[in-house]
Amino acid sequence: MDQLHMYLFPVVWWGWAICWYVTSFSASAPKRVQNPGARLFYVFELVIAFALFSYPRLGVGWLGLRIVPRSESLFVIGAILLVAGLAFALWARMHLGGNWSGQVTLKEGHRLIRTGPYALVRHPIYTGLLLAMVGTAVAIDEYRGVLAVLIALQSFVRKYRLEERWLTEEFGSEYEQYKLEVKALVPGVF
Repeated sequence: MDQLHMYLFPVVWWGWAICWYVTSFSASAPKRVQNPGARLFYVFELVIAFALFSYPRLGVGWLGLRIVPRSESLFVIGAILLVAGLAFALWARMHLGGNWSGQVTLKEGHRLIRTGPYALVRHPIYTGLLLAMVGTAVAIDEYRGVLAVLIALQSFVRKYRLEERWLTEEFGSEYEQYKLEVKALVPGVF
């Protein structure tokens, strides 16, 4: 069981990352791309978040304190949230098809996707990644996990606000209507 505890989360995250990288080659040509400096800052924030998850030695002081006593059930709940979140993000990525990009981008012939996971939330990739991060934080059960989720959340919110501004410019009232009908990250809530 110790091997499972040690390797499950890194193997699942690395498997997702490899799949994400391989599917990135199917993206369509961009017509508008995010400023590289802004992109670099976003990536830096996510690296910090993942470092907090990945390196127990960063759990110094209050960051290493347990939130509740460690239990097998927390590990299982965390693993379920991890897999469900990454599966949801992957479904959204595949559903988006050629419109996907790792940075804020408008594509040539960009179309507004409102089906599949995009009928549930406007930014299902971020929703899935946040759910997976929450699962990882639950399994770690230290304040460093909470900090990692908060860093990622604020980074995703900042990034999706830029995306929404661009999509509103591109699609106008159609996107405004979508925003009224579908929440950004949590169905029916946020």
